[in-house]
Amino acid sequence: MPMAIQHYIILLSFLLQFSLLQFPSLGLYNLQHTYFINCGSDINVKENNNLYIGESNSTYPKTIFTKSSTETSQSSVLSPLYQTARIFHSESSYEFNTIPNNTYMVRFHFLSFSSSTNLSSAKFNVSVPGFYLLQNFDAKNTTNTPLIKEYFVKIIRKRFKITFTPQTSSFAFVNAIELFMLPIHFIPDSIARFNYIGSTTGRGLSTYTGSLLSRALETKHRLNVGGETVTRLTDNLSRNWLPDNSYITTPQNAYDGNFNGDIKRSADDESDGPNSNQYIAPDIVYQNAKESKNGSNGLSISWSVPVEKNIDHFLRLHFCDLLNPQPGLTTFFLYIYDTYVQNVNDGVGLLFELRDPYYYDYVVRSDSSGVLKVTVTPNKTDFKPNAFLNGLELMKVIESSGLVPADYFDSKSKVRLPVLVGSVIGGLVLVSVIAVVYLCKIRKQTPDENSNWLPVRAVAGGSSHSRLTDGTTQGSPLPNINLGLKISLLDLQLATENFDAKWIIGKGGFGIVYRGVLGNGKIVAVKRSEPGCGQGLQEFQAEIMVLSKIRHRHLVSLIGYCDERNEMILVYEYMEKGTLRDSLYNTNLPNFLSWKQRLEICIGAARGIHYLHKGATGGIIHRDVKSTNILLDENLVAKVADFGLSRTGPLDQHSYVSTGVKGTFGYLDPEYFRSQQLTEKSDVYSFGVVLLEVLCARPAIEPALPREQVNLAEWGVFCKDKGILEDIIDPSIKGHVDQNSLRKFSEIVEKCLQDDGSDRPSMGDVLWDLEYALQLQRGAIHRQPHEDSSNSAFVSIQLPNVRRFPSLSTLSETDDMSIGRVTDESDTAADTVFSQLKIGDGR
Repeated sequence: MPMAIQHYIILLSFLLQFSLLQFPSLGLYNLQHTYFINCGSDINVKENNNLYIGESNSTYPKTIFTKSSTETSQSSVLSPLYQTARIFHSESSYEFNTIPNNTYMVRFHFLSFSSSTNLSSAKFNVSVPGFYLLQNFDAKNTTNTPLIKEYFVKIIRKRFKITFTPQTSSFAFVNAIELFMLPIHFIPDSIARFNYIGSTTGRGLSTYTGSLLSRALETKHRLNVGGETVTRLTDNLSRNWLPDNSYITTPQNAYDGNFNGDIKRSADDESDGPNSNQYIAPDIVYQNAKESKNGSNGLSISWSVPVEKNIDHFLRLHFCDLLNPQPGLTTFFLYIYDTYVQNVNDGVGLLFELRDPYYYDYVVRSDSSGVLKVTVTPNKTDFKPNAFLNGLELMKVIESSGLVPADYFDSKSKVRLPVLVGSVIGGLVLVSVIAVVYLCKIRKQTPDENSNWLPVRAVAGGSSHSRLTDGTTQGSPLPNINLGLKISLLDLQLATENFDAKWIIGKGGFGIVYRGVLGNGKIVAVKRSEPGCGQGLQEFQAEIMVLSKIRHRHLVSLIGYCDERNEMILVYEYMEKGTLRDSLYNTNLPNFLSWKQRLEICIGAARGIHYLHKGATGGIIHRDVKSTNILLDENLVAKVADFGLSRTGPLDQHSYVSTGVKGTFGYLDPEYFRSQQLTEKSDVYSFGVVLLEVLCARPAIEPALPREQVNLAEWGVFCKDKGILEDIIDPSIKGHVDQNSLRKFSEIVEKCLQDDGSDRPSMGDVLWDLEYALQLQRGAIHRQPHEDSSNSAFVSIQLPNVRRFPSLSTLSETDDMSIGRVTDESDTAADTVFSQLKIGDGR
C-alpha cells in the first residue's frame, strides 16, 4: 500500500475517533450516557429496569454539600428507592459530567415519608444553569405516592450542575435523581406556534420566535388516549402515560379503538422526520386511540387538560391510522381552543402509510381559563369520515432566568496554562490538517463553467456525508444534476448567521426558510430541511432536478443547494413580498392588493405554469399549485415555487402519468384523486382554486364556516351558478371590480373547476382569458355589463381583425442568467399585441 494512502487512512481514523469523542451525538443514541442516583443511601436499587446507584458508588456525581444529612423512612414504602432521602440545610449541588450540546431528561423523585424530619414542611428552589426548575416548592403528598418532576434541558457544557436552595428557615430534600441524554431531534429546535382566536400573539400558525431548545421544558401531562396506564417499566425512557378519561369532555362522541397488530417503525431510531421512532412513544400508545363514534355526522372529540394560565406550552399530538379501511389516510380537522389549526394527514400526512406512527408539534400559549383544549373533528367529505387521537403530551415552556447564571465555573478547579495552550495549538493543527485535505480534494474538481454560483470556499472538516453523492466526489447518482450549483454549508451558515432564528421568514412542508446574504452580497432565501417536516430526500432531489434545467421570469430561480453533513438545503432568489396567501390575508400590511394587481399576479403565475406544461423540456406538472407556492417580489411580480412534488414526462392534452396522489387538500383535482392519473389539467384545477382565493381572500378549506361553505371551490361554483358571486368577493376590492372583468374571471374559474379534466381549458387558454379580463378592467375594451362576455358582434368590429397572438410556448428570448438552461419566453409582448385583439378571441 502506498505510504500516502496509509497516512490518509491513519488521518481518517484519527478524525473519526476525534469526532466521536468530541461529538458523540453523531453516533447512535446510547443509553449509557445516564445517571440514576439513589440519594441519601449507599445501596444500589433496581427500579423500572434502571439501576439507581448509592452515594458510595465510584460513579456517583461530584457533590458540593456544605450542610446536609440523610433521612430514612420509619415506615414501609412502595419501593426501596423512596426509603431514603438527602436533606440539604444550605445551598448544595450535584455536578455531572455530560456531553455538550445535547438535550437531557432531568427527573427528581420526591416522597415526604414519615421520619424524624418532617419532609412535608420543606420549601426550596431547584435550579440548573440559566433556569429555575422549581421555585418555592414543597413536596407535600397526602397519597403516600412519589411525586416525580420531569424536565428537558439542553446542556451546552461538559459539566452540568443541579442546585438545591432551601428557603429561609427551611430545608430541601430529594429521594432520587435521573439525568440521561435523549436521542437527537427528540425535542425540535424550531417549531410552529399556534395562535388561537383571541390570543395576544395573533392568529393561525406562525414560526415560534427563537429556539425551543434555548428554553427548558417541564412535563405537565402525558396521556395514552384510549388506553390504560403505561408504566415507567414499559416505556423505554421510563415515562408514565396516563389514561385520558379524566380529561375528555365529549365522551359520548368517542369510543376506545384498539389494535393488536404490529406498529411500523422507522428503520433508524434517530429518525428526524414526522414518523415516530421507538423513543418518541412506545407501541402501546399507538395501538390505542379515541375515535369518533359517528364520523359521518361530524361528531367532534375534545379534551381539556389543566395548565398554568397565560404561559407557553409545548404540545405534541400522536397519531396512527390503524382501523382505516380506505386506501388513503383518514383526513380530519384539528382545533385548539376551538380555533382551526390544520387538516391532519393533509399534504404532509400523505407521506405516511397506514400503521405508520407520527406526531405533530406546536407551541401554544394557554389562555386565562386554566385549561388547554384540543379537539379533533371528522371531515364529512372523506371516504369514511373519522377523527382520532392516540396520545397527547403537554410541557410547560420555562424561560431563562437572569437570577440564575447561564454558565458556571467551579471555583475549586484551576485552569493550567500549559494545558490550555496545548489544547489551542492542537486544535489549530487539527483544523489546518483537515483544511489541507479538503482543499486538495476540491482542487481536483472542475467547476461548472455555466454555473451562476461563485466557487465555494473551503470548509474546515469537509462533508461527512452527502445525501446526493453518497460520499463520492465523482458525480451524482441523479441524472443531469447541476453540481456547479452546490454551495458549502459554511457559506450558508455565514449567510444566515448560523441559521439564527431572527432571519426566519417562513416555514413550509420541507422546512424553515431563512433570509440570507451570500458572500457576494446577493440576498437569498435559504430553505433548510428540519426534523418533523413531511418532505424529504425525494422532494429535495426533485426540486433540484426541475429547477436546475429551467429558467423563467415567473418561476422562482434556484441559486444553489447544499447536501453536506446530512443537511438538505435549497437556496432561491429572495422574494421580498412573500407568498400570495400572505398578501391576500395579512391585514397588517399597509396596502391591500387592488383587483388590477391581483389579475396581474394571476397572469404571471399562469405564465409560469404554462411554461412548465409546454415550454419546459419534456413537460412538467407542478402537482402542488396553491397560494403559498406563488411568491411575489418587491414589484409584485408573481413566481411559482416549490417543485418538490413535480412530475415530468411527455405531456399533451390527452396524456397522463400514473402516480400516487399527492398535493394539498382543497386544491387537489378530484379526478386525479379518484383515478390516480395525473395530467396537466390537474394543475389547471388547482389554479382555479387559487383564482377563487384571489377573488374572495379566504382559504381553500375553512372548517369554521357552515358546511356548504367549507370548500371554497364548491362554494364558489355554487355562488356563480346562483348569480351571487359578488356576495363572497373580498370586501377590500368590492365596488372596484369592473363587472365585465368579473364576469370573464368567473367564467375562467368555472372552466378550471370542471369535474372532468377534459372539460377544463389548457393553461394557455387560461392565460389568454386572464389577459382579456385584465384589459376589461383597464378599460381598453369597453363593454356593457349586460353584454355576454364571450362574443359581441358590436364590439368585435371596433377592433382590427388580427391573427390570434401565438402560443407563449413558441416564444423564447435569451436570458443572460440562464446559460446552459432552458430559457424563458417573452412576457412583455403579450400586452403589446393584446391591445389589438378582437373580442371573439377572448374565450
